[in-house]
Amino acid sequence: MRLLKVGSAVLNQTPLDWTGNLANVLAAIDAARAQRVQLLCLPELCLSGYGCEDAFHSPDLRRTARSLLPAIAERTKGIAVAVGLPVMFRSALFNCAALIAGGAVRGFVAKRHLAGDGLHYEPRWFKPWPQGVRDEILLDGLRLPIGDLFFEFDDVRVGFEICEDAWVAGRPSASFAELGIDVVLNPSASHFALGKALVRRRIVAEASRASGLTYVYSNLLGNESGRAIYDGGAIIATDGEIVAEGPRLGYGPWVLTTATVDVDVTRMRRARSASFRPGTEPEEGIVRVPLSFEHGSPEAPAPAPAAWERSPDIAHEELARSIALGLFDYLRKSKAKGFVVSLSGGVDSSSVCVLIWLMKQFSLAELGADALRARLPATDGAGSDMRGMLVTLYQSTRHSSTRTKHAASELSRAIGAEHHELDVDPIVRAYERLIEPALGRSLSWETDDLPLQNVQARVRSPGAWLLANVRGFLLLTTSNRSEAAVGYATMDGDTSGGLAPLAGVKKTMLRRWLDWMEKSGPAGVGAIPILRLVNEQAPTAELRPIETHQTDEDDLMPYEVLDAVEHAAIGEKRSPREVLDVLRLRFADVPLRQLAQWIERFFRLWCRNQWKRERLAVSFHVDDKNLDPRSWCRFPVLSGGYERELKEMWSAVPPSAGSGAPPGS
Repeated sequence: MRLLKVGSAVLNQTPLDWTGNLANVLAAIDAARAQRVQLLCLPELCLSGYGCEDAFHSPDLRRTARSLLPAIAERTKGIAVAVGLPVMFRSALFNCAALIAGGAVRGFVAKRHLAGDGLHYEPRWFKPWPQGVRDEILLDGLRLPIGDLFFEFDDVRVGFEICEDAWVAGRPSASFAELGIDVVLNPSASHFALGKALVRRRIVAEASRASGLTYVYSNLLGNESGRAIYDGGAIIATDGEIVAEGPRLGYGPWVLTTATVDVDVTRMRRARSASFRPGTEPEEGIVRVPLSFEHGSPEAPAPAPAAWERSPDIAHEELARSIALGLFDYLRKSKAKGFVVSLSGGVDSSSVCVLIWLMKQFSLAELGADALRARLPATDGAGSDMRGMLVTLYQSTRHSSTRTKHAASELSRAIGAEHHELDVDPIVRAYERLIEPALGRSLSWETDDLPLQNVQARVRSPGAWLLANVRGFLLLTTSNRSEAAVGYATMDGDTSGGLAPLAGVKKTMLRRWLDWMEKSGPAGVGAIPILRLVNEQAPTAELRPIETHQTDEDDLMPYEVLDAVEHAAIGEKRSPREVLDVLRLRFADVPLRQLAQWIERFFRLWCRNQWKRERLAVSFHVDDKNLDPRSWCRFPVLSGGYERELKEMWSAVPPSAGSGAPPGS
């Protein structure tokens, strides 16, 4: 029996926060040593922060990261620790993991495959390290190995996959069995996306099974740099079985997950495999470290994952917990004192307020009042209600209904927010009277429909900004992803704010989620029944006269159709004709010409409103089909507008195919 205690720590880091990042690293190492962990994996680039962007090009950043290594080495007596940092070598920057053990840095393993899609832009800053290449680097007068390395401690062999290395077809660990590797460490910065945790579990478990070894995966935690949310979720697997798994989406600065594994067992299972072929070539790249581990002892089984992880409503749970954590860290790291939300009584603004309330419930339950107060020193109090942390404003015009006003006030009361009702109609009328002389005529709904709607939305912005500025609060905008796709929002109006927490969430999902919040809610928290006042309404901007019965879907198209078109057109990059071919099967009950009209409307609005998406506030990435042009989906501000492609689509629609008419008819 050759027992080894391994650990994985997830850390809530911040780019360029050298003091805070180092404190979390040292605290995790100290906790691991106290629990007699022998081999510890920390996240990718955890010293500098993963989201440093072009600051990675700063020589001072790289020097500062390296200068922290001696302080870490002092804490590694009797333990080996992997720490992520950027390293400059021969005028190229590499994403590395430093292996520090027994009081000294032993070498640097460089990442072989760089993440360069969506949120990730690593090839802008880093170079991929070529397979099988090793060299030396000078550190504090010592020459240390760097490159495609393996380490051996007390007859235990350790290899590395750094985040993206594990997601590619030819992942490094595929050849680790023949090299006699016993443990793989994976320092990661793997962003949260709905459903992604299941994929990570499969990647970790399969690597440990296929190569007959122990796999230790670590990750970042929380909203590190503004847009990306990291869910933590350390994983330790042995021979295809996950033996320990850390909690996800937590509120602490770090979380340590450990497991004791038997190296002899994994070696024997590998030896029993008829397909196993040990390497016979001379060994290269093995760094032998003079560190002896005390033989470990078996420990109690790791605790089971939290109840919400096993929920049939896991997508709703993940949505609630990811955005709530994103809000918590954004509030904390921006040093704001609270939030202001212009609460209309509709789905979007109500969802934002509920998510803030959930942020408070989750963090208070996990941390307790004292620790919560320490984590949010700029905010007012750590009690269970929201007063002092959330201010809501219902800003009415003559077109606002008593129904939405009642829904807004009742929801604010239910979650304990500070609520105010403002009549901004006199300001709207003043602007109308101000501009009419310049036009030389009166404004009317017959000739000025869109401008009369927009001025109401814009008039609501200055008061909300003023209140947020006076209080030192963050003003949140409530636009969702479906609205962003077609530009169904007023710039400098309802898009006003510094943070857009829902801009990555489709309207259809949001409506289902808010219905779930009314009837069920997250595990350990429960429902908010008063949300029925919101959910029973048809989504509406309430910017036209009440007697017109304005609804969002009348202005646009049914949200189910809109989101399906967006998925096919933008997510799958299909042409209008291809989108029609796909959607005519799903929406067989819709006349073909009507469906074609909606598809054309989507493409035209998409092209026309790219400039709006460029100006939206910072948003959270919660779905790997985001529309944010700064982090996922780039599109030209000016384009040909799919004119040729739309004509091709209409050529496939016979004149007898139901209601509706092609353009120009």
